[in-house]
Amino acid sequence: MRQLLLLCAVCYSFAVLSQPNSTSTIKDGSITGRVMDAALNEPLPYVNVIIKDKNEKVITGGITNSKGIFFINKIPESDVIVNITYIGYKTITQNVTIGKNNYKVDLGDILLTEDSENLDEITIVAEVSTIQQKVDRKVITVGKDLTTSGPTASDIMNNLPSVSVDQQTGDISLRGNQNVQVMVDGKLTNIAPAQLLRQIPSTSIKQIELITNPSAKYNPDGLSGIINIILHKNVNIGFNGNLNTGISYEREAKFNSSIDMNYRNGKLNFFTNYGNNISRNDNYGSVLRPLEDLRQIFNFEDQRETHLIKFGVDYYINDKNTFSVFTNQNIFDGATVGNTDILFLQDPNLDNFQDFDNENENNSQQYNLNYKLDFEKEGHNIELEVDHNLFDSDVLGNNIFRGNIDRPNFFEDTQTERDRTTINLDYVNPLSETSKLELGLQARLFDNDISYLSDARVLGLDTAGNEIVIPTQINFDYSRDIYSAYASYNKEFEKWTVQLGLRAETVQVDAIDTTTNLDTDVTTVDPFENNYTELYPSAFITYKPSEKNSWQMSYSRRVDRPGIGQVNPLPEFNTPLISAFGNQELLPQFTNSVEVNFTRQLKKGSITAGVFGRIINGEINRIIRFDRDDPDFERLILSFENFDNTYAYGIEVSTNYRPTKWWSINGSFDLFSQTQSSISEVSRNSNGEVNNEDDIITDTFEVDNVAWNLRLFNNFKVSKSLSFSAFVLYRGQNRNVQFDVNPMSMVNLGMRYNFLEDDRATFSLNFNDIFDTMFFDFESDRPFTQEGNFNWESRTIFAGLSYRFGGGKYRAKSRKRRDNDEKSDSGGFI
Repeated sequence: MRQLLLLCAVCYSFAVLSQPNSTSTIKDGSITGRVMDAALNEPLPYVNVIIKDKNEKVITGGITNSKGIFFINKIPESDVIVNITYIGYKTITQNVTIGKNNYKVDLGDILLTEDSENLDEITIVAEVSTIQQKVDRKVITVGKDLTTSGPTASDIMNNLPSVSVDQQTGDISLRGNQNVQVMVDGKLTNIAPAQLLRQIPSTSIKQIELITNPSAKYNPDGLSGIINIILHKNVNIGFNGNLNTGISYEREAKFNSSIDMNYRNGKLNFFTNYGNNISRNDNYGSVLRPLEDLRQIFNFEDQRETHLIKFGVDYYINDKNTFSVFTNQNIFDGATVGNTDILFLQDPNLDNFQDFDNENENNSQQYNLNYKLDFEKEGHNIELEVDHNLFDSDVLGNNIFRGNIDRPNFFEDTQTERDRTTINLDYVNPLSETSKLELGLQARLFDNDISYLSDARVLGLDTAGNEIVIPTQINFDYSRDIYSAYASYNKEFEKWTVQLGLRAETVQVDAIDTTTNLDTDVTTVDPFENNYTELYPSAFITYKPSEKNSWQMSYSRRVDRPGIGQVNPLPEFNTPLISAFGNQELLPQFTNSVEVNFTRQLKKGSITAGVFGRIINGEINRIIRFDRDDPDFERLILSFENFDNTYAYGIEVSTNYRPTKWWSINGSFDLFSQTQSSISEVSRNSNGEVNNEDDIITDTFEVDNVAWNLRLFNNFKVSKSLSFSAFVLYRGQNRNVQFDVNPMSMVNLGMRYNFLEDDRATFSLNFNDIFDTMFFDFESDRPFTQEGNFNWESRTIFAGLSYRFGGGKYRAKSRKRRDNDEKSDSGGFI
């Protein structure tokens, strides 16, 4: 595993450098060279280069950079031994004489061949997840500790630094901000992030990248950055694969399993992955309005069945040309059944009830084509990628009302069709050993069509105060085409790396809302368009004063374009007391982000600390209004609007530390602060009652939120085969424009046991949230005084089994993935 290799290499290199020099006389001798993978003809970064005297005593040493190049100076005049070592490869030893007419020695290209005896060990999925700090991202390699925390990607996310998932809505946030792009294998999908995370089995995930301040090469979407989920893809020669299966249980059983396989022989590499998630999930809670003696109680069961299939072929035409195709097929079948009870504690005769039964079927299809041409100069290439994504869904909901309520029963049928096409053309030219130019063009074409049909839509009240109910059909068409070009220049100095970039975009947005009264055939049309051109600069600076210390500083300008859910004028959800709608006239919000990180290598680990700040222009946030169509003014309407500028800042600290050989710690702490603006209609009466529109006033307010999170993972290795783990999460009090959310915490305990030859099989057992403290508990003053809680199945027991099969020893050349490129080497492990 690449991250394990880098950790061992860096730690070993530091141990080498800590040894005393064998001589006190240092003359200006130097040795340089480039280390290459003999089979792949690719540079190897972070390879150890150790200089010894003829008595095998260490003089000095170093490691190769991201291009496989090393340069070691201050070598005394003498005969020395150069050892080049890298885990998984055979060690190379060369004798060199530093002396007259030979003070600057260039060893040229040094070819390393893989050691087949050790490769099996490093292809096993790690027990503990590792987190590597890059100049513009954190790379989390998913180990067994994360895959056993839950059956889906949504369960994993809460264990990652700076990431939170709202268990009620499934919305994901990064550094306290929900404006984040979620990608799979570097590609956007047409599935809403909340649903996407619940559909991807955790065992199908290889890595998760947190790109908090992307460069100009990346799409500027998402104020808080990008979360990129990388699925397993085997690239070993021969036939290889991994099989995973698991079950978790609290109230209902939840199953997930996956298998990934590849066959590599000659110029062709075939790879496939299948994962599923079949589950029932109980959710329940209540909301109390104490001034009105009104309580809302809700219970619902969420049923999901997901099948994720990936298949692809890499064709290595020759050393200069590579052609690849793959497809992802995601099939989802879900349903939600439940009820909402509105109880008037002082007068039960006013109680009313809603029963609902929603069915949701959707399919997502992705087709990707990639062609790469390498020129004669190393690293000089051009790459064309075409990605086409289709999504269609049908959501059918039935709503039945009982008790003291005049609202009629009704059904809702919502059909959605989306297609997204992305075309990338990237050009990379290493101008010299220390500089690189990258250029690119991109077109992103997005079209979304939604058709909504209801047999009883409430449009208002007649003169007698009765509801006007008519069958209604609404069609909402939304398209957004984005054309962009970028340029990025990278320059390396002795201890500095500077990268400057600029991205230019022109955007065309067209939306039209067509509403038809099916009784009268009267149609109203509400069009909207928004066309704009913007520039997005970025700058990255890396400073490495020593091998143990590194600094990363970055700036970028980004945009958050309103999502479909935020602009869709159709009802997002309906309950007896609240409904949510989008606002198609929302404008994008822009942000300027600055980030500084420092990484320090320790004797037994490393630590990274960082600060960040954001200025957000035209903030998008929730608004809360009373429903004028409700004669009792008890129903609320949620929607979105743009607000003035706001600010956010925060700090992050994370570490990877090994106190002993049998105990390792991964920990992180993050604190963020943000001022949010919103509008809420509230009652002017002290008792909170609203009898007519004269009792309503509009309150524009700001919420200052300071929140912090602490995560700590401990792994205890009892033997080579047996280990135990303990995970602790504490999330401090959090405020938003709707609620004050009380602190929540979670403690998980786990066990893993490896068995069979070469530890090919692993059994895992986890007990999650053992104290049952992970639930959503809130209070609010707007627009009513209320308090409540939301509970889900967090106190689960998970049992899993994984098995690795196949006999391949050597890695095949893997196709470059555009949105996974590393900008430069920096940092180390945290």
